[in-house]
Amino acid sequence: MKASDADILIIPGYTNSGPGHWQTRWEAKLSTARRVEQAEWTKPVREDWIARIAEEVNASTRPVVLVAHSLGIPSAIHAIPYFRKRVAGAFFVAPPDVTNPDIRPKHLMTFGPYPRDPLPFPSITVASRNDPFGSYEHADEIASSWGSFLVDAGEAGHINADSGHGPWPEGTMVFAQFLSRLAP
Repeated sequence: MKASDADILIIPGYTNSGPGHWQTRWEAKLSTARRVEQAEWTKPVREDWIARIAEEVNASTRPVVLVAHSLGIPSAIHAIPYFRKRVAGAFFVAPPDVTNPDIRPKHLMTFGPYPRDPLPFPSITVASRNDPFGSYEHADEIASSWGSFLVDAGEAGHINADSGHGPWPEGTMVFAQFLSRLAP
């Protein structure tokens, strides 16, 4: 599949992805990419975020590829039962452990726990060895339950602009390879 064959939905996490974030850069580069906008980025409500993602998937005219970061991942996973259009694949980056009682702000725990059913589409989960919001072991466990291919990003923090992943060329290459293997 080529990027032009898909509706690429950029699904940011808590507080959105700023101008230097790799998701924002990908959205600007990929002609068929669009951001799933949330009404409230700083006080997310699980049901609202899930509904917005399902709405965007169901409004798509081409097969959908989800590109979710951080809190966007549990939101997308919880939205799957509401999808009426085809999702060709998902690219998940830096899954947070939303069941960790130390997570801040506390209301982010309402996005957990993650469903553990196998996903109905191919996926890749990229995780860091030193992500302050979720351990690599947690990412390995959920990716395994989903049937998602886990990519070890090494010590990459939360894989966002703050951890030096603005352009993120390695991520671009992994995403391009993943996209090329999806059925149109």
